Amino acid sequence: MTGVQSVDSVALLPAYLAAGTAVLVLLTDLLLARPRATIVVAALGALGTAVGSALVGSGGERRTFCVGVDCSWVFGGRAALVGVVVALLTVGVLGLSVPALRAGRSPVGEYCFLLACSMTGGVVLGAAGDLITVIVALETLTLPLYVLVGLRRGSLASAEAAVTFFVVSVVATTLTLLGAALLYAVTGGLHLDRLGTLLADRPELRDLPLTTAAVAVLLVGLAFKVAAVPFHAWAPATYDGAPLPVAAYLSTASKLGGLVALLAVVQRALPADQTGPVLALLAVLTMTVGNLVALRQRRTVRLLAWSSVAQAGYILAPLGALALAAGRTDDARSAAYAAAVAYAVFFVVLELAAFAAVTALRPTGADGGTLDDLRGAARRHPWRGAALGLALVGLAGLPPGLAGLFAKVTVVRALLDGGAAWLALVVAVNAVIGLAYYLRVTAALWAPTSPATPSGGGAAAVPVVGVVAVVLAVATVAAVVLGVAPQLVLDLAGR
Repeated sequence: MTGVQSVDSVALLPAYLAAGTAVLVLLTDLLLARPRATIVVAALGALGTAVGSALVGSGGERRTFCVGVDCSWVFGGRAALVGVVVALLTVGVLGLSVPALRAGRSPVGEYCFLLACSMTGGVVLGAAGDLITVIVALETLTLPLYVLVGLRRGSLASAEAAVTFFVVSVVATTLTLLGAALLYAVTGGLHLDRLGTLLADRPELRDLPLTTAAVAVLLVGLAFKVAAVPFHAWAPATYDGAPLPVAAYLSTASKLGGLVALLAVVQRALPADQTGPVLALLAVLTMTVGNLVALRQRRTVRLLAWSSVAQAGYILAPLGALALAAGRTDDARSAAYAAAVAYAVFFVVLELAAFAAVTALRPTGADGGTLDDLRGAARRHPWRGAALGLALVGLAGLPPGLAGLFAKVTVVRALLDGGAAWLALVVAVNAVIGLAYYLRVTAALWAPTSPATPSGGGAAAVPVVGVVAVVLAVATVAAVVLGVAPQLVLDLAGR
């Protein structure tokens, strides 16, 4: 057997483009030292990464770095979808960051470089075919965010959020590495498909206590990344302390990356009969605790953070159907995996629209403020308030936010097809609980301003910056389009 492997550079093109963007940003900042040029290079590189991912994904599945039938890089329809979404989210967050970067709140070169590095991790994660690539890509996505959260100059809250995020993430990474090491000790394999085959064909391996411990530790480590209850406590404090655009990235691209990593090991490597009950329990706890605590929030970003926790529960719910034999048939499993990915895509688009609207309604460089600051915002700024209202209604799963409606219908249908009617009922009950705070905030947008706060908490005179307006408009239009054509996302998620 030769030790030389052929490399498919076309399959690796999205990773090349993403990593090249980070390098170009560094060179632009070093040689030109012009903030506008640095931002433009980062945005164009991210757009190029999205286009490259779409083009490579449209040509069918491509594999490279293979040993026999086991490959470390598998770029197909789902990897292309993840690459496109992560790259476009990066462009959106860059747009939301422009006002603060112009005001000197953060160093432009470092900010854009770290964001491009994080994007590279997200793109690679979608095509990862072994545990090492999954973990390295996940950390490449996450590590720059530690710095981005604390990069805002002169903000104690930002520094505290960065430390909290760092400490929790180190623990999560340690557990993930430990789980991977234990799996390797049991099976002698690292490729996801090989692990799945070994554990399926050799029941004696599945019955080992070491295997059970490996599966549990690996799932716990990845559950931290998606902020699943009870591994969620870092999320609200981190989101609230981070700059608004960074909080938007944490709530969208970072959460999508955590789901992709979790889905990769659950779908291809770990035994469904062992992961199913754990995922079902995590889903129930996550959506229930997230919704109940969100009811009590008075700060905007904390409410969105707890809402994001609850949404993670809905994303995990289809995977909970694996706990039942009916949910482990080939058709039911395919539907569950596609539903989880599709829901995540619908969610991140609506979440980005919500954060973009809050950014547009708040002064440059300010935090998300309180819900009282949003009271009457739609009366003062009609289209910005309407965009936020549409995003919130979509997250609640109500029309005219059709993307959110179809997302929840997709999850419930996948659960019913998998025989998990009880879990579908839990999803429905939690969706009703979620209506209480989503509709409360939406109604407040059009409520009369109280005499005590005639200016709406200082937000009445906030001018909307052109780039932020563009991001808000594009995210809103994307949410509407996805709501009209949800089957497109489902088809891509199922490939």
